[in-house]
Amino acid sequence: METPALVLPDNTKRLLLHSCCAPCSGEIIKRLASSNITFSMLFYNPNIDTGKEYLKRKNEVVRFANKLSVSFFDLDYDNSEWVKRITGLEKEPERGKRCTACFSLRLEMTALFARENSFDIFTTSLGISRWKDFKQVCLCGYAAAEKYPGLVFWDHNWRKNGGSGRMEEISKQEKFYRQTYCGCIYSKNKSF
Repeated sequence: METPALVLPDNTKRLLLHSCCAPCSGEIIKRLASSNITFSMLFYNPNIDTGKEYLKRKNEVVRFANKLSVSFFDLDYDNSEWVKRITGLEKEPERGKRCTACFSLRLEMTALFARENSFDIFTTSLGISRWKDFKQVCLCGYAAAEKYPGLVFWDHNWRKNGGSGRMEEISKQEKFYRQTYCGCIYSKNKSF
């Protein structure tokens, strides 16, 4: 099934894609590339519970970005700010306040990186996963964009029109490392 070409909203030109992992990003990367949208990727995921796990996930994203000649940026692994943000929220359920704090941090840093590097729009792969609350992710993206006048958060629903299915197909074709939790120790303890 052929999917319609994507068009960036609001006359924007330079897109930054926040990538949480290769399985979630693969479909988005392919859709953007097939729509002839020039974009760069940012890997910023301080929620990941260990440096070893962080590198596994980052290396998969880098491999796929290199395969499709997509420029890639990494803000390196440091979870100290994430720990500060979620302190007191450890017992929150998945999709609760802890996830909001986590998404907010990741998208705030993505927005800051976008502003500092002349991107006028950003989006994230976080919302493609059925394990995440799409509305919750988008609200965090809007709030992050509001801090920088002229910066747009693209709330495209990557799950729609077969996106979730293509995400699974691409993951299998590319033999992506498939984690069983979102990244934080709390989701690991309640694996999908």
